[in-house]
Amino acid sequence: MPELRIEASIQKLGDVLTFVDQTLEELDCPMKAQMQLDIAVEEIFVNIANYAYAPGTGDALIRIECGDEDRVVHITFIDHGVPYDPLAKEDPDITLSAEERQIGGLGIFMVKKNVDEMTYVYEGGENRLTLHKKI
Repeated sequence: MPELRIEASIQKLGDVLTFVDQTLEELDCPMKAQMQLDIAVEEIFVNIANYAYAPGTGDALIRIECGDEDRVVHITFIDHGVPYDPLAKEDPDITLSAEERQIGGLGIFMVKKNVDEMTYVYEGGENRLTLHKKI
């Protein structure tokens, strides 16, 4: 299973997206699904880079798996930062105007809309967030 251990910093986002795109191309992932996954990967990695270790720094591990039979890609992000379950927060009410909405939450909402499922666990001092997408 392909994986990338990388410094969790905004400057490394291009390396992360290159790794994900190369792996998805090897899996013959359709372009639409790849673009949706790129949006989700960018949002999750930027959140880790900005918040997991603040004000310090740390690493992130990105692991990609794909079931041969069901053609579901699983992209897992693992960090040792502060515990944070992005699924615990309610989705924003997008029917409200920008002025009426509470700040935050749109990024994770966007991720949820671009993948089929997201799962999160915190165990052994690790945040593990997995994106699941049928390709």
